[in-house]
Parts: sequence; structure tokens; C-alpha cells
Amino acid sequence: MGLFILRRTGVMIITALCLTFVVFFLTNLYPNLEKLAKTQGNFRMSDEAVASWLDNNGYAQPTVVKYGQWLGVLPGWTKEVEDGFNGRCFNGPISAEEVAQQPSFCGILQGDWGYSTVFKDEVSSIVAVRLGNTGFLMLCVLALMVPSALIVGVLAGMKEGSVLDRVLSTFSIVTTATPEYVSGVIFIAVFTSSTVGLKWFKGTATSAMENATFENFFLPVLTIALYGMGYIARMTRASMTEVMTAQYIRTARLKGVSFHNIVLKHALRNALIAPFTVIMLQFPWLLNGVVIVETLFNYKGFGWVLVQAAGNNDIELLLAVSVVSVFVVLVTQLISDIGYVYLNPRIRIS
Repeated sequence: MGLFILRRTGVMIITALCLTFVVFFLTNLYPNLEKLAKTQGNFRMSDEAVASWLDNNGYAQPTVVKYGQWLGVLPGWTKEVEDGFNGRCFNGPISAEEVAQQPSFCGILQGDWGYSTVFKDEVSSIVAVRLGNTGFLMLCVLALMVPSALIVGVLAGMKEGSVLDRVLSTFSIVTTATPEYVSGVIFIAVFTSSTVGLKWFKGTATSAMENATFENFFLPVLTIALYGMGYIARMTRASMTEVMTAQYIRTARLKGVSFHNIVLKHALRNALIAPFTVIMLQFPWLLNGVVIVETLFNYKGFGWVLVQAAGNNDIELLLAVSVVSVFVVLVTQLISDIGYVYLNPRIRIS
């Protein structure tokens, strides 16, 4: 198991480096850098002025060098300007004596995530706050989605072909086929609009960031949970149906074991192997897939800040969001693989 985890960790690090380099390369294309220069300087800047601004701020270096500086494995750039020296690791201009006192390395590995050109704040603090908001939303969604989906899937798979199975399967298909922006708009129009008259939920999701209540927070949670619930329920139902037709289940029935014990002690654990992987895949989906819901309900979380960073060409913030997303995806995959090994003895033995 130790060798398995070590090998997976090595692959995870290589994958993270490749993915972050691709994102870094795309965000540092010249059109994006030109737009950044004009946003920070003047939209009427000439091409010479843009080139000078990029050179003075370290963007004119080769992409590989900039990537190494951003990671923190290469020393940050230092540039002499009119009033002194400017550099990646300090806010210039400063004198030559002060430059010698500044750190040489200042990247992701050193905890320096950069500065947001839109929010005018440290990227690390912005990501921490917004990630906390989305983390709370994710916990609420998982608390509603996972138990409900497992119950629906198990009930449908216990009695394949019955009326209950057809009703629950239809419900699962409908929820999966309905995008969040459709169900979210419907919920807002039906349950919060004064035109329809069903003002069951008061307040906005924006106020839920400070004081989350059932009235201002349930609709975004329900919107996300319904979409993911159907997929998990269908996977659980398919797995449960397959397990209930296995030979050891038939043997247990012939021995007179009660149906309740057959489901709980024999069928359920084996039926949860495939859904477990699907549940773990919900974490990266929730982190990045809440973009629509957070924008729709104006909930300023991780997805909302991703939209703001991409829409306003905030390169440092966009890179930080990408790093967090890649990290969450790879870590959840690692946990999923380890959990799969523990749930399935045949994989553990092999």
C-alpha cells in the first residue's frame, strides 16, 4: 500500500506540474499581457509603451523562466527603473542596498501567490476567503446530496422493474438532465418571486456568507444537490441491481436470511464500491461546477472569484484558482483510489 501511495503521489506531482504549466502558458500569451499592461497603465498606450511596461514588470522573460519564478524554484527578477530597482519579490522602486536585503525566491512554494490587480489585495487572502465560502456550500450540498442519492439508488435497485424503481429512476434522470441554470431560475421564479406569490425563501445568498439560514441558503444548496443526486443515484441503482443478482445473495436467501440483513450486511457494501468513486468525483465538480450557481445566486465563493479573475484578466488570481482546482482534483482522485482498494479486497490482494 505504501508503494502504491508513493507511486500515485509521484504521478500526481508530475500531472500538477504539467497542468499548471499549460494554464500558465495560456494566461501569459501576449494578447493577455498586452491587455494587462493597458489595464494597469493606459488603454491608449503605444506598442512601445506596452513593451516597456512588460519588460519593467518581468513579463518579457521566456515563459519557462517566468514559470520557474512563479513556482519559486528560480530567483525572482530584478529590474532597474528610473527611481531605483523593481522586482518580483518586493514592491519597488527601492535602492540597491535594500535590494540586497530582499528574498531571492518568492513563488508558490514560498507561499507568495502574487497580488490581484482587480481586488487590490493579496491573492492568498482572496482565495482563502472565497474557498471557505464555497467549502461551506459544498459541505451543505454533500450532506443533502449523498444520503438522498444513496437512499434513492438503493431503494430502486432492491426491487428492479417495480413501480418504485421506475418512479425513482425517472426522478434521477430528470434531475441529471436539468442543468443548474435551469433549475436555479425555476426555483428563484417560483419560491422567491413576488409575481408567483410563493415567497417561501427570503433573503439572498449574498447575506448567507455572513449569516446562513434556511431561507437564504437552501435554494442554492438544493439547486446543486439535485443535479448531482441523479447521477449518484443511477450509479448506485445499477450497482445494487447487479449485486442483488449475484450467487452469494441467492445463497443467503436460500439459507433463510431476512431480506433486511441481506441488503445491509451482504449487498450494500459491495454495491457502494462504484458509487464511492462517483462521490469522490463530486468534490472537484462541486469546486468548479458551482460557477453557474454562485453567479446566479450572487454567492461570492470560489466559482464567483474564478469568473471575476477570468473576466478581468487577473492573471495571478486566475493562476492561483487553477492551482487550487488542480490540487483538489488530484487529491480526491488519490483518496478515491485508496478507498477503492479498501472497499474491494480483490484489488488489495492483487
